[in-house]
Amino acid sequence: MWKVVIAGATGLFVAVCPLAHAQAPLNEAQGQLSATDWGALTDVRVSIVKAALQLTPDQEKYWPAVEHAIRARAEHRKARIASAETRIAQLRNNGLVEALRNRDPVSFLNRRADALAQRSADLKKLADAWQPLYQTLSPDQRRRMAFLTVVVLRQAGNAMQERLQSEEDQD
Repeated sequence: MWKVVIAGATGLFVAVCPLAHAQAPLNEAQGQLSATDWGALTDVRVSIVKAALQLTPDQEKYWPAVEHAIRARAEHRKARIASAETRIAQLRNNGLVEALRNRDPVSFLNRRADALAQRSADLKKLADAWQPLYQTLSPDQRRRMAFLTVVVLRQAGNAMQERLQSEEDQD
């Protein structure tokens, strides 16, 4: 049972870590994830969670809503990242002095609020989708879900911190 969780977590790390540690700027020509790559990464994440839980036939009926919420959240995240990359590219093209001269903190706050509102709505939809399934999970399934959540969150946080540090080192 734990072998499935460990194998799933390992699979996720193998798929995510190279992406998080990539040091090239994120655009299509220089290594950005394509739509196919984003889809494949989401497929891996969904598969790992489902395999770790080892759903019973009765629980399977709740899975489509969870999977849909996971995929919708991933799509919205992809759109937010693309939007941020576009904005950063525009700022770089205009130059640092021009970017500082034309900064608009109100616009920044509005963009940030919109992004947080989208993330909040996606997270709420995910929680709502999980609720009926979670109520049917056995204690073992709940432990596997908690373990997977903690390990994935910790690894993602570490990978992001290492990515930020490597970007600082390049500057």
